[in-house]
Amino acid sequence: MADFDLAVIGAGSAGLSITYVAARLGLRVVLIERERMGGDCLNTGCVPSKALLAAAHAASAARRAGRLGIRLPEPEVDWAAVRAHVHGAIAAIAPQDSEERFRSLGAEVIRAEARFVAPGTLEAGGRHLTAHRVVVAAGSRAAVPDLPGLRDVPFLTHATLFDLKEKPEHLLILGGGAIGVEMAQAHAALGCRVTLVEHGRIAKREDAELAGVLRGALLADGVALLENTSVAAVEPGPTLVLEDGRRISGTHLLVATGRTPNLEALNLEAAGIRAGPRGIATDAGLRSLSARRVYAAGDIADPQNIGPRYLTHVGSYHAGILARRMLFRLPARIDYAALPRVTYTDPELAQAGMTEEEARAAGQDVRILRWPLAENDRAIAEGRTDGLAKLVVTPRGRLLGAGIAGPHAGEMIGAWTLAIGRKLSADAMAGLVVPYPTRSEIGKRAAATFSLDRLFAPRTRWLVRMLGRLPG
Repeated sequence: MADFDLAVIGAGSAGLSITYVAARLGLRVVLIERERMGGDCLNTGCVPSKALLAAAHAASAARRAGRLGIRLPEPEVDWAAVRAHVHGAIAAIAPQDSEERFRSLGAEVIRAEARFVAPGTLEAGGRHLTAHRVVVAAGSRAAVPDLPGLRDVPFLTHATLFDLKEKPEHLLILGGGAIGVEMAQAHAALGCRVTLVEHGRIAKREDAELAGVLRGALLADGVALLENTSVAAVEPGPTLVLEDGRRISGTHLLVATGRTPNLEALNLEAAGIRAGPRGIATDAGLRSLSARRVYAAGDIADPQNIGPRYLTHVGSYHAGILARRMLFRLPARIDYAALPRVTYTDPELAQAGMTEEEARAAGQDVRILRWPLAENDRAIAEGRTDGLAKLVVTPRGRLLGAGIAGPHAGEMIGAWTLAIGRKLSADAMAGLVVPYPTRSEIGKRAAATFSLDRLFAPRTRWLVRMLGRLPG
């Protein structure tokens, strides 16, 4: 008999979630983590970045108060207090992800590096462990580009950024994805000089029109944006040497150019587990294509060669797939058609499903429905009218994608995730009753534009006139 029913490698979102379910169901579970419980999300990602953004948004709100007739002095940023808030948020959430909690559920927790030594056999902390099934949820880390001189100068990644004890005077950021733009805005709002360099456009995975709203916000906050700009080398300073010969020097450098899966230490070959640069190759149910008792979840999974989705909620989603398939032997497979994602700038940029560019690239014949925040009563009342809702629908009105740029967009995208996942139409969402006045009305108003042309067409007008002449 194996030592455990289930071995889980990695105590991030995916690993903790599947461990919780399996332990609560009474399985013999071992959870192995080489670093900190909670993984990147708790310690170096979602939680600290959103805590820092909260401080930054508070400073920005104070600066904007004048538009409402409230005049405040320039905010005084106490960097030590901001840092204490960030680490306090981590400490407050940590008990939910702690060793003690998972041991209390019945799981064994081993704080060591895990590696395969044979199919179904792991080595961790000097012990050999056997398990009927193994879930690899070892996560990912910051990818460091192969730039001449980069490794010869001190640089930050998301894993070290929140340990800074002093406020950066001039932060250089390589990369304009979610981490890059969020940290650019946060540090600019907190009084740092910020220069962001991106070889393409910022937020390149997101809808270009919605990303334009984000661009305007960053520029208004004083971020120096260098888009479509390539870096040729890095020199001490740190100094970025651009391909056009320009040189930009700062006090700190943040590298935010993507992520790479944590594969190297696992010794996957010993268990016959196939993997590539994007992670462990799995089927749509997250089972390894080459080792039937092994599954992968979270950032390290590459299902059906479509690549990972570096999002914490994807790890939790994967855990649900694994619970149904692996524990209950029910059919379950991933479906990213309605997967939401949010860039937590101010305004936020939230998307679910396909962007306009993705739909057209896939050969879809689509209609685009829009409604601006400038025509939303709540936005007008609060003096925050930059942004819009944008829907991608088929000619018959089925929702393929939804995007929102505006304050609290991440809180509004959930309804659209459900609508896309359930294959609802724009007309169905136009019938949704939402409270007035709220920004959520912009999505409903955008959906309603699908039928407006038909509603006010000559034939409809004629029909209404005829009906109006009939006795009531």
